[in-house]
Amino acid sequence: MRADRTTFHDSVLAVLVAALSLALFLTQDVDRLEAQGLVVEGLRGPDALGAALVLVACVPVAARRRWPLAALCASLAPETLLAALGYGYGLSGAATLVMLYSVASNRGLAAALCGLVVSLAVYAAGSAAGPVRTAHWRDQLMMAVVLVAVWGTGRSLRLRRAYQEELKDRAARLERAHAADTRAARAEERSRIARELHDVVAHHVSVMTVQAAAARKVLATDPETAREALTAIEHTGRLAMSEMRDIVGVLRTGPGVELGPQPGVCDLPALVEQMTEAGLATRLTVEGEAVPLPAGIDLAAYRTVQEALTNSLRHAGQGAKAVVTVRHRRCELDVRVVDDGRGSATPPEEPGHGLVGIRERVALYGGILTIGPRSGGGFEVRARFPLKDGS
Repeated sequence: MRADRTTFHDSVLAVLVAALSLALFLTQDVDRLEAQGLVVEGLRGPDALGAALVLVACVPVAARRRWPLAALCASLAPETLLAALGYGYGLSGAATLVMLYSVASNRGLAAALCGLVVSLAVYAAGSAAGPVRTAHWRDQLMMAVVLVAVWGTGRSLRLRRAYQEELKDRAARLERAHAADTRAARAEERSRIARELHDVVAHHVSVMTVQAAAARKVLATDPETAREALTAIEHTGRLAMSEMRDIVGVLRTGPGVELGPQPGVCDLPALVEQMTEAGLATRLTVEGEAVPLPAGIDLAAYRTVQEALTNSLRHAGQGAKAVVTVRHRRCELDVRVVDDGRGSATPPEEPGHGLVGIRERVALYGGILTIGPRSGGGFEVRARFPLKDGS
């Protein structure tokens, strides 16, 4: 549809240029040309042949945007023939100017320069051999300047179009990049929220499950122990609800939402005590001088220990023990959790969400994570977080 409109517009322009050129051809006379300071020798008057050549020279204007260089050459041939036959109708025709502009505005620099050189050469040849010549070289220079000006206008338009297309393309690329960044940010936020929810829910539910199983076993024989286990379950459930409320509160934008601080390495003693009460004998060892940690690394270290102890509680078996070791070094935080349990009989084919979450957390801060069974029995989870000097 767009090509049809372009062809129609160029055809209309060809008709207009033909009408103007024919009018100029039919109204030229020797007296008027001499009054303009031109030298006229053997000028041939307007006739049917000359009019036909003028019209033929205007026909290529209809294809000026599809084949501009070829159309320019096709237009120059009748113009040159007019001058050679003595009609005096040289390169000053409107059709040639239109075609030269079209080549400059629709083709690359090489084709545009070729069109300009051919036009100047044909004009020079027609001026030297035609019946109408100028008496001063300044007139020749002026016509050459007109041709170059028309060519330069076409080149300026092409460069402007190219610049606008580049701006549009750049804006489109920026928009796509922004959309991709937005999707990545949303995916990262969903992943972060999923990690937090899993760490909170999985840990506390595992503790509650173990305590509920212990209460069920001693419910008939030791009601007091069962009551203590149920109290611990209630406390753990309230704690889980509180932490989940804090996580969900991050998603709320309304005013008045109070968020508590995220847990960190300093909260490990409470976590160790909770796991001991749940039935996994756990001991905490801290080595080195504790230094303030970045909030992200502090939370990642806590969640790593929490997930490791939760897995030990699930799979280590009855009577197992766990040791949590935190080493504060100058440029590194080393967190290690080992147990002496039997572990699961067969390793899972695919890692659970907890292990995936730990890997994502550790990798996010450039850390190194090691997970696997120990050679002497038991299981080990170790995370090493790099720290900047003074962190």
